[in-house]
Amino acid sequence: MIIFDTSIWIDALKGKNTAEVQLLIKKTLNGEVVLTPIIIQEILQGKRFDDQFEKVKRNLTGFNILKSDPLKRAIESASLFRELRKKGFTIRKPNDCSIAYEAIKHNLPIVHNDSDFDLIAKGSDLSVLEV
Repeated sequence: MIIFDTSIWIDALKGKNTAEVQLLIKKTLNGEVVLTPIIIQEILQGKRFDDQFEKVKRNLTGFNILKSDPLKRAIESASLFRELRKKGFTIRKPNDCSIAYEAIKHNLPIVHNDSDFDLIAKGSDLSVLEV
């Protein structure tokens, strides 16, 4: 199983043909993609029209979704953010710490197009899958 960050999903929805998008398509067909609630939120909040929102929502909720206790995720994500900052890494988007926490917790690699995840990987046990 692999987590694909929101950045890759957005590229896919825009019709971009990157190596990461091609891997997303392949892994989707093989049933090897897992999402987090935050990734779903980030994708859906970018949908301007109701019909797009509903269609994408239906498609995304058909994937495997990691579920965790929201309070524990919030605390552990904040702890990850703080530990990274102590090591000199400033993460621009706190949601990336939440996504990274889920990946670390479930020992899953992440594919991304977002420099925050490279910083998180340098200062934690996050596994980034290079494409």
